Amino acid sequence: MAILANILDKKLGISQRVRTRRREAKISQSELAKRSGVSLGSIKRFEGSGEISLAGLLRIAAVLGYENDFEKLFERKNYQSIDEILNAK
Repeated sequence: MAILANILDKKLGISQRVRTRRREAKISQSELAKRSGVSLGSIKRFEGSGEISLAGLLRIAAVLGYENDFEKLFERKNYQSIDEILNAK
């Protein structure tokens, strides 16, 4: 249950940050839909619930100028022990 709650928190956090960046750019939801090719309904659902496809999120990020933020996703290895860190060098 804690993992699911954490996922929901992250989805909502991302959607809230997207809404904030959209508003800062003075772009309406319908304008974002037109520019991104993501349906208006999907944008409304995303901003309300955090639900969206990865392709849709990437399109929205590109319109808002944040597409490069995805470059760091999963970049670093998640080490399980100090030995793994030492052996990686």
